[in-house]
Amino acid sequence: MKNRIMSLVVTAGMLLGMLTGCGSSAPKKTEAQKEETYSIVCTTYPQYDWVCNIVGDLKDKFKITYLMDNGVDLHSYQASAEDMATIGVADLFIYVGGESDAWVDDALKNATNKNIASVNMVGALGDTIKEEEVVEGMQAEEEEEDGEDEVEYDEHVWLSLKNAQTLVNVIAEKLEKIDSADADKIADQAAGYNTKLDALDKQYETAVKDGKKHTVVFGDRFPFRYLVDDYNLKYYAAFVGCSAETEASFKTITFLAKKVDEEKLPAIFTIERSNQKIAKTIRKNTRNGDQKILTLDSLQSVSRDDIAGGKTYLKAMEDNLSVLKEALD
Repeated sequence: MKNRIMSLVVTAGMLLGMLTGCGSSAPKKTEAQKEETYSIVCTTYPQYDWVCNIVGDLKDKFKITYLMDNGVDLHSYQASAEDMATIGVADLFIYVGGESDAWVDDALKNATNKNIASVNMVGALGDTIKEEEVVEGMQAEEEEEDGEDEVEYDEHVWLSLKNAQTLVNVIAEKLEKIDSADADKIADQAAGYNTKLDALDKQYETAVKDGKKHTVVFGDRFPFRYLVDDYNLKYYAAFVGCSAETEASFKTITFLAKKVDEEKLPAIFTIERSNQKIAKTIRKNTRNGDQKILTLDSLQSVSRDDIAGGKTYLKAMEDNLSVLKEALD
């Protein structure tokens, strides 16, 4: 019994430590103020940063938890008992909703707060959601080669600035109901943030329109389908976005190298934290072997240190635009 009590005390302490909002330390509150604090739990970084911008000046009224703040990749994340407990007492839980979130049903079913509100980002986008696709030259995973018909949706919905605006509105509507006293303020702050997202979306449109190239090649996984579809770019890649593969076949390498030559592309892409091995092998097999290897940030593995260093969703997407311009020039 004594060990059980000590375990509960330790767990409670860990949960309190996890509930931090947007990197700021709020002043101590009175008991009355504590009753007005709302708990928001986010699985991935983009949704966490969106919430921080939506609540804006109201951040002292919200405890915003980002579950993957140790930088774990979306596809590798496993919710701990502490994570499940944190979700269970939340007022709002935001998650991606793809295959990687298979554990979420249990988290919601076992939640202590039976009135917990939630946002399934894949579900919220409705008919605009895209299935994962295997394009020409792409190395299919074993289950796809075996001909299984199960539909898998592309989870990387945040890499579309258009999707981001839709999801900001969905999240804002939930927050307006949770904190009805500040509904107008929340709506105004969400609209202000969406204005910035829309402006960046238009910058992407202009950059692609003015670019000399309209094809990209990825020597890596490809989580950017929503982004390239938004701007009518053509793509070739080694693997689909959720692939666990790390070694590309000779057939895949030679196909991608040939596309780089045919399109006269000045760059080959990788995603963040890549060892660039596949991209370098593709380059080695091109005619000139002088292409740049550029990195686009898929925002799948953002750590607390990245956030402390000033990383934001908007800045990451601005940086991606600069890199894309270089490849399309």
